[in-house]
Amino acid sequence: MTFSIVARDPDNGRFGVAAATCHLAVGATVPHIRAGVGAVATQAHTNPYIGICGLERLEQGMDARSVLASLLDDDDGRDIRQFHLIDATGRTAGWTGPGCPDCACHISRPNLTVAGNCLVGVAVLLAMLDAFEAARGDKLGHRMVQALLAGEAMGGDHRSGTATSAAVQVSGEAAFPLLDLRVDYRDDAVLELERIYRHSQDIWAQQWRDELRTLPTLRRRDDAGP
Repeated sequence: MTFSIVARDPDNGRFGVAAATCHLAVGATVPHIRAGVGAVATQAHTNPYIGICGLERLEQGMDARSVLASLLDDDDGRDIRQFHLIDATGRTAGWTGPGCPDCACHISRPNLTVAGNCLVGVAVLLAMLDAFEAARGDKLGHRMVQALLAGEAMGGDHRSGTATSAAVQVSGEAAFPLLDLRVDYRDDAVLELERIYRHSQDIWAQQWRDELRTLPTLRRRDDAGP
């Protein structure tokens, strides 16, 4: 039902997740990122707790493969899940359950992993990898959107000519994402996401994000003391 990419920029340590689907509001459940920790994409019969708990375990110091193994142990629905993740050092891991709808597969490399189900074929993921690598030197968000465009151009989800929902998230230095763009339901959702991304790079939008970056960190309640 979904194709996605999870990546880490080794030059600045930022993480990103981008996803597209023939469904609704993919950005609400599939992407999970945490600055300095890692990123997870959870899809097929989506279980958001895989993303939530995956990030918690990465923050506790577990590596990507160990987190994947522990999540599979905890999830009785593992056979119908698909998820992939990346840790703070760029190690990746992925899982495609045998019950995921065909064509379903994943490809994992250092600092980069792609996965999809209900695909027209593995060529979708290969096109995403090629597009991401071809945009080397560009911002992580741009590279990930280019990967989605390439995946859809190669056929994407076999149930529809175009994805109806798409999203991209990129971590910064703060606890909240540097970039969090979503198209919840629209024909040609990936093209719309690319249009929104271009607007996100306008000077006024960049200045607004810079203001957010300078916000003081509020003391968390469990750090407040007696």
